[in-house]
Amino acid sequence: MKTSLRTRLSAAAAIAASTVLTFGMTGCGTSSGSDDSGGDATAASTLGDGEGQVSILAWPGYVEDGSNDPKTDWVTPFEKETGCQVKSQTYGTSDEAFNLMKQGGFDVVAASGDLSLRLIAAKDVQPVNTDLIPNYEKVYDFLKNRDWNSRDGKSYGVPHGYGANLLMYNSDTFKKAPDSWDVVFDKAGENKGKITAYDSPIYIADAAMYLMSHKPELGIKNPYSLDENQLNAAVDLLKAQRPNIKEYWSDYLKAVQGFDNGSLVAGTGWQVILNNLEKGSPVKGVVPKEGVTGWSDTWMISSKTEHQTCSYKWLNYMTSAKGSAAATEYFGEAPNNPDACKYAKDEKFCDSYHAGDEEYAKKIWYWTTPIEQCLDGRTDVKCTDYSAWTQAWQQIKG
Repeated sequence: MKTSLRTRLSAAAAIAASTVLTFGMTGCGTSSGSDDSGGDATAASTLGDGEGQVSILAWPGYVEDGSNDPKTDWVTPFEKETGCQVKSQTYGTSDEAFNLMKQGGFDVVAASGDLSLRLIAAKDVQPVNTDLIPNYEKVYDFLKNRDWNSRDGKSYGVPHGYGANLLMYNSDTFKKAPDSWDVVFDKAGENKGKITAYDSPIYIADAAMYLMSHKPELGIKNPYSLDENQLNAAVDLLKAQRPNIKEYWSDYLKAVQGFDNGSLVAGTGWQVILNNLEKGSPVKGVVPKEGVTGWSDTWMISSKTEHQTCSYKWLNYMTSAKGSAAATEYFGEAPNNPDACKYAKDEKFCDSYHAGDEEYAKKIWYWTTPIEQCLDGRTDVKCTDYSAWTQAWQQIKG
Protein backbone atom coordinates (compact mmCIF):
# COMPACT_ATOMS: atom_id res chain seq x y z
CA MET A 1 0.00 0.00 0.00
CA LYS A 2 1.43 3.33 -1.05
CA THR A 3 1.55 6.50 1.01
CA SER A 4 -0.45 8.29 -1.69
CA LEU A 5 -3.36 5.94 -1.17
CA ARG A 6 -3.18 6.51 2.56
CA THR A 7 -3.44 10.24 1.95
CA ARG A 8 -6.41 9.88 -0.37
CA LEU A 9 -8.28 7.62 1.99
CA SER A 10 -7.57 9.93 4.90
CA ALA A 11 -9.21 12.72 2.93
CA ALA A 12 -12.36 10.75 2.13
CA ALA A 13 -15.21 12.29 4.06
CA ALA A 14 -17.81 10.11 5.76
CA ILE A 15 -21.31 11.01 4.54
CA ALA A 16 -24.21 10.49 6.92
CA ALA A 17 -26.28 7.47 5.91
CA SER A 18 -29.49 9.33 6.61
CA THR A 19 -28.95 11.57 3.60
CA VAL A 20 -29.34 8.78 1.06
CA LEU A 21 -32.60 7.15 1.97
CA THR A 22 -34.45 8.56 -0.98
CA PHE A 23 -36.23 5.34 -1.87
CA GLY A 24 -37.35 2.14 -0.16
CA MET A 25 -35.74 -1.22 -0.77
CA THR A 26 -39.10 -2.95 -0.76
CA GLY A 27 -39.46 -5.51 -3.47
CA CYS A 28 -35.92 -5.49 -4.81
CA GLY A 29 -35.37 -8.94 -6.17
CA THR A 30 -38.98 -9.71 -7.01
CA SER A 31 -40.01 -11.52 -10.16
CA SER A 32 -38.25 -10.59 -13.39
CA GLY A 33 -39.78 -7.60 -15.07
CA SER A 34 -41.15 -5.93 -11.92
CA ASP A 35 -40.29 -2.28 -11.47
CA ASP A 36 -38.46 -2.86 -8.19
CA SER A 37 -36.00 -5.38 -9.62
CA GLY A 38 -34.87 -3.25 -12.50
CA GLY A 39 -37.95 -3.11 -14.67
CA ASP A 40 -37.64 -4.52 -18.19
CA ALA A 41 -33.95 -3.65 -18.40
CA THR A 42 -32.01 -5.94 -20.69
CA ALA A 43 -28.29 -6.33 -21.20
CA ALA A 44 -26.57 -5.11 -24.35
CA SER A 45 -26.48 -7.66 -27.16
CA THR A 46 -23.68 -6.05 -29.18
CA LEU A 47 -21.12 -3.30 -28.80
CA GLY A 48 -20.16 -0.60 -31.25
CA ASP A 49 -16.98 1.37 -31.60
CA GLY A 50 -15.46 2.84 -28.50
CA GLU A 51 -16.76 6.30 -27.67
CA GLY A 52 -13.33 7.57 -26.65
CA GLN A 53 -14.05 8.16 -22.98
CA VAL A 54 -15.46 6.67 -19.79
CA SER A 55 -16.29 8.27 -16.43
CA ILE A 56 -15.71 6.10 -13.38
CA LEU A 57 -16.83 6.45 -9.75
CA ALA A 58 -14.83 4.25 -7.37
CA TRP A 59 -13.23 3.74 -4.01
CA PRO A 60 -9.86 5.51 -3.62
CA GLY A 61 -7.13 3.27 -5.00
CA TYR A 62 -9.31 1.54 -7.58
CA VAL A 63 -8.54 3.83 -10.56
CA GLU A 64 -4.89 4.88 -10.40
CA ASP A 65 -3.30 6.76 -13.31
CA GLY A 66 0.14 7.58 -11.89
CA SER A 67 -0.80 11.07 -10.71
CA ASN A 68 -0.60 9.99 -7.06
CA ASP A 69 2.34 7.64 -7.51
CA PRO A 70 4.21 7.47 -10.84
CA LYS A 71 4.87 3.78 -10.24
CA THR A 72 1.19 3.02 -9.78
CA ASP A 73 -0.74 3.27 -13.02
CA TRP A 74 -3.12 0.80 -14.65
CA VAL A 75 -5.27 3.47 -16.28
CA THR A 76 -2.70 4.52 -18.90
CA PRO A 77 -2.28 0.97 -20.25
CA PHE A 78 -6.08 0.71 -20.47
CA GLU A 79 -6.30 3.98 -22.37
CA LYS A 80 -3.57 2.96 -24.81
CA GLU A 81 -5.16 -0.45 -25.36
CA THR A 82 -8.73 0.75 -25.87
CA GLY A 83 -8.62 4.40 -26.90
CA CYS A 84 -11.02 5.18 -24.02
CA GLN A 85 -9.83 8.11 -21.93
CA VAL A 86 -10.63 7.74 -18.25
CA LYS A 87 -12.11 10.41 -16.03
CA SER A 88 -12.51 9.27 -12.43
CA GLN A 89 -13.85 10.44 -9.09
CA THR A 90 -13.47 8.79 -5.71
CA TYR A 91 -15.97 8.46 -2.88
CA GLY A 92 -15.61 7.83 0.82
CA THR A 93 -18.67 5.72 1.69
CA SER A 94 -21.23 3.61 -0.13
CA ASP A 95 -23.89 6.12 0.87
CA GLU A 96 -21.97 8.93 -0.79
CA ALA A 97 -21.63 6.81 -3.94
CA PHE A 98 -25.38 6.20 -4.01
CA ASN A 99 -26.05 9.93 -3.94
CA LEU A 100 -23.51 10.61 -6.68
CA MET A 101 -24.95 7.91 -8.93
CA LYS A 102 -28.41 9.42 -8.48
CA GLN A 103 -27.03 12.76 -9.66
CA GLY A 104 -25.70 11.09 -12.81
CA GLY A 105 -22.68 11.76 -14.97
CA PHE A 106 -20.89 8.47 -14.34
CA ASP A 107 -20.64 5.50 -16.70
CA VAL A 108 -19.17 2.94 -14.31
CA VAL A 109 -19.20 2.51 -10.53
CA ALA A 110 -17.31 0.19 -8.20
CA ALA A 111 -20.00 -0.89 -5.72
CA SER A 112 -19.64 -2.82 -2.50
CA GLY A 113 -22.41 -5.18 -1.47
CA ASP A 114 -24.04 -2.59 0.78
CA LEU A 115 -24.57 -0.43 -2.32
CA SER A 116 -25.15 -2.72 -5.30
CA LEU A 117 -28.74 -3.78 -4.64
CA ARG A 118 -29.71 -0.21 -3.86
CA LEU A 119 -28.42 0.83 -7.27
CA ILE A 120 -30.33 -2.00 -8.94
CA ALA A 121 -33.56 -1.12 -7.13
CA ALA A 122 -33.16 2.55 -8.06
CA LYS A 123 -32.59 1.52 -11.71
CA ASP A 124 -29.31 3.40 -11.69
CA VAL A 125 -27.36 0.44 -13.13
CA GLN A 126 -28.05 -2.01 -15.93
CA PRO A 127 -27.67 -5.77 -16.32
CA VAL A 128 -24.53 -6.73 -18.24
CA ASN A 129 -23.96 -9.29 -20.96
CA THR A 130 -20.97 -11.25 -19.72
CA ASP A 131 -20.51 -12.75 -23.19
CA LEU A 132 -19.25 -9.30 -24.19
CA ILE A 133 -16.63 -9.44 -21.41
CA PRO A 134 -14.07 -12.08 -22.53
CA ASN A 135 -12.07 -12.03 -19.28
CA TYR A 136 -15.18 -12.80 -17.23
CA GLU A 137 -14.65 -16.47 -17.96
CA LYS A 138 -11.47 -16.43 -15.85
CA VAL A 139 -13.11 -14.87 -12.78
CA TYR A 140 -13.38 -17.17 -9.77
CA ASP A 141 -16.71 -19.00 -10.00
CA PHE A 142 -17.48 -18.46 -6.32
CA LEU A 143 -17.71 -14.71 -6.96
CA LYS A 144 -20.20 -14.99 -9.81
CA ASN A 145 -24.00 -14.84 -9.67
CA ARG A 146 -24.20 -13.97 -6.00
CA ASP A 147 -26.88 -12.08 -4.08
CA TRP A 148 -24.94 -8.81 -4.20
CA ASN A 149 -24.15 -8.76 -7.94
CA SER A 150 -27.09 -10.52 -9.61
CA ARG A 151 -30.88 -10.37 -9.53
CA ASP A 152 -33.40 -12.71 -11.13
CA GLY A 153 -30.76 -14.53 -13.13
CA LYS A 154 -29.27 -11.30 -14.49
CA SER A 155 -25.67 -10.28 -13.82
CA TYR A 156 -25.43 -6.62 -12.89
CA GLY A 157 -21.69 -6.34 -13.13
CA VAL A 158 -18.40 -8.16 -12.74
CA PRO A 159 -16.55 -8.92 -9.51
CA HIS A 160 -13.58 -6.79 -8.51
CA GLY A 161 -11.52 -7.86 -5.48
CA TYR A 162 -12.73 -9.37 -2.23
CA GLY A 163 -11.69 -9.54 1.39
CA ALA A 164 -12.67 -10.32 4.97
CA ASN A 165 -13.47 -8.17 7.99
CA LEU A 166 -11.04 -9.81 10.40
CA LEU A 167 -10.97 -9.81 14.19
CA MET A 168 -7.87 -7.80 15.04
CA TYR A 169 -6.34 -8.11 18.48
CA ASN A 170 -3.27 -7.00 20.40
CA SER A 171 -1.33 -10.09 21.43
CA ASP A 172 0.17 -8.23 24.40
CA THR A 173 -3.36 -7.85 25.76
CA PHE A 174 -4.60 -11.26 24.62
CA LYS A 175 -1.87 -13.72 25.53
CA LYS A 176 -3.97 -16.45 23.95
CA ALA A 177 -5.31 -15.67 20.51
CA PRO A 178 -9.09 -15.13 20.72
CA ASP A 179 -11.17 -17.56 18.67
CA SER A 180 -14.49 -15.76 19.03
CA TRP A 181 -16.03 -12.36 18.43
CA ASP A 182 -17.12 -12.44 22.08
CA VAL A 183 -14.10 -10.24 22.88
CA VAL A 184 -15.88 -7.33 21.15
CA PHE A 185 -19.39 -8.28 22.23
CA ASP A 186 -20.19 -10.21 25.42
CA LYS A 187 -16.67 -9.76 26.86
CA ALA A 188 -16.01 -6.28 25.50
CA GLY A 189 -16.29 -4.80 28.99
CA GLU A 190 -12.99 -6.47 29.89
CA ASN A 191 -11.31 -3.91 27.60
CA LYS A 192 -13.74 -1.04 27.97
CA GLY A 193 -12.84 1.96 25.84
CA LYS A 194 -10.35 0.03 23.71
CA ILE A 195 -12.68 -1.69 21.24
CA THR A 196 -13.32 -0.55 17.67
CA ALA A 197 -15.88 -1.37 14.98
CA TYR A 198 -16.66 -0.44 11.40
CA ASP A 199 -18.79 2.70 11.13
CA SER A 200 -21.70 1.70 8.90
CA PRO A 201 -25.23 0.31 9.20
CA ILE A 202 -23.90 -2.81 7.47
CA TYR A 203 -21.97 -3.58 10.68
CA ILE A 204 -25.28 -4.74 12.13
CA ALA A 205 -24.64 -7.92 10.13
CA ASP A 206 -21.56 -8.62 12.29
CA ALA A 207 -23.76 -8.68 15.37
CA ALA A 208 -26.32 -10.85 13.57
CA MET A 209 -23.59 -13.29 12.53
CA TYR A 210 -22.46 -13.53 16.14
CA LEU A 211 -26.04 -14.20 17.27
CA MET A 212 -26.39 -16.98 14.70
CA SER A 213 -23.98 -19.00 16.83
CA HIS A 214 -24.72 -17.70 20.30
CA LYS A 215 -28.51 -17.37 20.15
CA PRO A 216 -29.65 -19.99 17.62
CA GLU A 217 -33.19 -19.71 18.97
CA LEU A 218 -33.47 -16.43 17.02
CA GLY A 219 -33.42 -18.46 13.82
CA ILE A 220 -30.97 -16.21 11.93
CA LYS A 221 -29.77 -18.01 8.80
CA ASN A 222 -28.30 -15.07 6.92
CA PRO A 223 -26.96 -11.98 8.75
CA TYR A 224 -28.29 -9.69 6.00
CA SER A 225 -31.77 -11.20 6.17
CA LEU A 226 -33.31 -10.14 9.47
CA ASP A 227 -36.93 -9.88 10.42
CA GLU A 228 -37.93 -7.24 12.95
CA ASN A 229 -37.32 -9.42 16.01
CA GLN A 230 -33.92 -10.53 14.72
CA LEU A 231 -32.92 -6.96 13.92
CA ASN A 232 -33.95 -5.85 17.41
CA ALA A 233 -31.76 -8.56 18.93
CA ALA A 234 -28.76 -7.42 16.88
CA VAL A 235 -29.43 -3.80 17.81
CA ASP A 236 -29.62 -4.69 21.51
CA LEU A 237 -26.25 -6.42 21.26
CA LEU A 238 -24.70 -3.39 19.58
CA LYS A 239 -26.22 -1.00 22.11
CA ALA A 240 -24.63 -3.09 24.85
CA GLN A 241 -21.32 -2.92 22.97
CA ARG A 242 -21.48 0.85 22.49
CA PRO A 243 -20.10 1.95 25.92
CA ASN A 244 -17.01 -0.15 25.28
CA ILE A 245 -16.21 1.37 21.89
CA LYS A 246 -13.27 3.78 21.70
CA GLU A 247 -14.24 4.84 18.19
CA TYR A 248 -15.99 3.62 15.08
CA TRP A 249 -13.92 3.87 11.91
CA SER A 250 -14.70 4.30 8.23
CA ASP A 251 -11.22 5.57 7.30
CA TYR A 252 -9.06 2.51 7.89
CA LEU A 253 -6.04 4.68 8.65
CA LYS A 254 -7.70 5.66 11.93
CA ALA A 255 -7.75 1.99 12.84
CA VAL A 256 -4.07 1.68 11.90
CA GLN A 257 -3.25 4.64 14.14
CA GLY A 258 -5.34 3.32 17.04
CA PHE A 259 -3.78 -0.14 17.00
CA ASP A 260 -0.29 1.32 16.57
CA ASN A 261 -0.57 3.68 19.55
CA GLY A 262 -2.27 1.09 21.75
CA SER A 263 -5.55 2.94 22.23
CA LEU A 264 -7.27 0.00 20.50
CA VAL A 265 -6.74 -3.63 21.46
CA ALA A 266 -9.52 -5.46 19.60
CA GLY A 267 -12.05 -4.93 16.85
CA THR A 268 -12.98 -5.26 13.22
CA GLY A 269 -10.21 -4.73 10.69
CA TRP A 270 -8.99 -5.45 7.19
CA GLN A 271 -5.87 -7.23 5.99
CA VAL A 272 -4.61 -3.91 4.65
CA ILE A 273 -4.71 -2.53 8.22
CA LEU A 274 -2.48 -5.35 9.38
CA ASN A 275 -0.17 -4.75 6.44
CA ASN A 276 0.26 -1.09 7.38
CA LEU A 277 0.96 -1.47 11.09
CA GLU A 278 4.38 -0.51 12.41
CA LYS A 279 7.08 -3.11 12.01
CA GLY A 280 7.06 -5.51 14.95
CA SER A 281 3.49 -4.64 15.93
CA PRO A 282 1.91 -7.10 18.41
CA VAL A 283 -1.43 -6.77 16.57
CA LYS A 284 -2.65 -9.80 14.66
CA GLY A 285 -5.76 -10.84 12.75
CA VAL A 286 -7.87 -13.97 12.91
CA VAL A 287 -11.03 -15.51 11.47
CA PRO A 288 -13.08 -16.44 14.56
CA LYS A 289 -15.18 -19.58 14.84
CA GLU A 290 -18.38 -17.65 14.07
CA GLY A 291 -16.97 -16.60 10.69
CA VAL A 292 -16.53 -13.10 9.31
CA THR A 293 -18.34 -10.57 7.19
CA GLY A 294 -16.52 -9.18 4.17
CA TRP A 295 -16.84 -7.58 0.78
CA SER A 296 -16.78 -8.49 -2.88
CA ASP A 297 -17.03 -5.30 -4.88
CA THR A 298 -18.71 -5.16 -8.28
CA TRP A 299 -17.96 -3.05 -11.34
CA MET A 300 -21.39 -1.90 -12.57
CA ILE A 301 -22.51 0.13 -15.59
CA SER A 302 -24.87 3.08 -15.27
CA SER A 303 -28.28 2.66 -16.87
CA LYS A 304 -27.81 6.18 -18.25
CA THR A 305 -24.36 5.73 -19.75
CA GLU A 306 -23.59 7.32 -23.09
CA HIS A 307 -20.34 5.36 -23.31
CA GLN A 308 -21.51 1.77 -23.34
CA THR A 309 -18.61 0.26 -25.28
CA CYS A 310 -15.90 1.96 -23.24
CA SER A 311 -17.74 0.93 -20.06
CA TYR A 312 -17.68 -2.70 -21.16
CA LYS A 313 -14.01 -2.37 -22.05
CA TRP A 314 -13.27 -1.16 -18.52
CA LEU A 315 -15.11 -4.12 -17.00
CA ASN A 316 -13.16 -6.46 -19.25
CA TYR A 317 -9.86 -4.79 -18.34
CA MET A 318 -10.54 -5.00 -14.60
CA THR A 319 -11.20 -8.73 -14.87
CA SER A 320 -7.95 -9.26 -16.78
CA ALA A 321 -4.97 -10.73 -14.97
CA LYS A 322 -2.85 -7.57 -15.23
CA GLY A 323 -5.66 -5.15 -14.41
CA SER A 324 -6.84 -7.15 -11.43
CA ALA A 325 -3.33 -7.69 -10.09
CA ALA A 326 -2.46 -4.00 -10.23
CA ALA A 327 -5.64 -2.76 -8.57
CA THR A 328 -6.15 -5.36 -5.87
CA GLU A 329 -2.52 -5.56 -4.77
CA TYR A 330 -2.38 -1.79 -4.47
CA PHE A 331 -5.59 -1.54 -2.47
CA GLY A 332 -5.06 -4.65 -0.36
CA GLU A 333 -7.54 -7.41 -1.27
CA ALA A 334 -7.70 -10.68 -3.15
CA PRO A 335 -7.91 -10.48 -6.97
CA ASN A 336 -10.81 -11.77 -9.06
CA ASN A 337 -8.65 -13.62 -11.59
CA PRO A 338 -6.31 -16.50 -10.60
CA ASP A 339 -3.79 -15.45 -13.25
CA ALA A 340 -3.38 -12.14 -11.44
CA CYS A 341 -1.04 -13.88 -9.01
CA LYS A 342 1.60 -14.08 -11.74
CA TYR A 343 1.66 -10.32 -12.14
CA ALA A 344 1.74 -9.28 -8.49
CA LYS A 345 4.85 -7.41 -7.34
CA ASP A 346 4.86 -9.35 -4.07
CA GLU A 347 5.20 -13.08 -4.67
CA LYS A 348 3.32 -13.70 -1.41
CA PHE A 349 0.42 -11.42 -2.39
CA CYS A 350 -2.12 -14.10 -3.27
CA ASP A 351 -1.22 -16.20 -0.24
CA SER A 352 -1.60 -13.20 2.08
CA TYR A 353 -5.13 -12.57 0.85
CA HIS A 354 -6.15 -16.23 0.44
CA ALA A 355 -6.83 -15.67 -3.26
CA GLY A 356 -8.87 -18.48 -4.76
CA ASP A 357 -9.14 -20.35 -1.45
CA GLU A 358 -12.77 -21.43 -1.63
CA GLU A 359 -12.80 -22.88 1.89
CA TYR A 360 -11.62 -19.53 3.25
CA ALA A 361 -14.12 -17.71 1.06
CA LYS A 362 -16.95 -19.84 2.44
CA LYS A 363 -16.29 -18.38 5.90
CA ILE A 364 -17.10 -14.89 4.62
CA TRP A 365 -20.60 -13.41 4.69
CA TYR A 366 -20.15 -10.86 1.91
CA TRP A 367 -21.83 -7.48 2.33
CA THR A 368 -25.29 -7.61 0.79
CA THR A 369 -27.89 -4.85 0.90
CA PRO A 370 -30.73 -5.80 3.29
CA ILE A 371 -34.10 -5.82 1.51
CA GLU A 372 -37.67 -6.67 2.50
CA GLN A 373 -37.63 -9.85 0.46
CA CYS A 374 -35.79 -12.20 2.81
CA LEU A 375 -32.54 -13.34 1.26
CA ASP A 376 -32.64 -16.55 3.31
CA GLY A 377 -35.66 -17.82 1.38
CA ARG A 378 -38.38 -17.04 3.91
CA THR A 379 -41.65 -15.92 2.38
CA ASP A 380 -43.90 -15.84 5.46
CA VAL A 381 -42.34 -12.66 6.89
CA LYS A 382 -40.93 -9.37 5.68
CA CYS A 383 -37.31 -8.72 6.39
CA THR A 384 -35.92 -5.33 7.39
CA ASP A 385 -34.44 -3.19 4.64
CA TYR A 386 -31.46 -0.87 4.53
CA SER A 387 -33.48 2.15 5.63
CA ALA A 388 -34.48 0.28 8.81
CA TRP A 389 -30.84 -0.66 9.40
CA THR A 390 -29.78 2.96 8.93
CA GLN A 391 -32.33 4.18 11.47
CA ALA A 392 -31.18 1.47 13.87
CA TRP A 393 -27.54 2.44 13.41
CA GLN A 394 -28.30 6.04 14.31
CA GLN A 395 -29.99 4.80 17.50
CA ILE A 396 -27.02 2.59 18.33
CA LYS A 397 -24.47 5.36 18.00
CA GLY A 398 -26.72 7.87 19.76
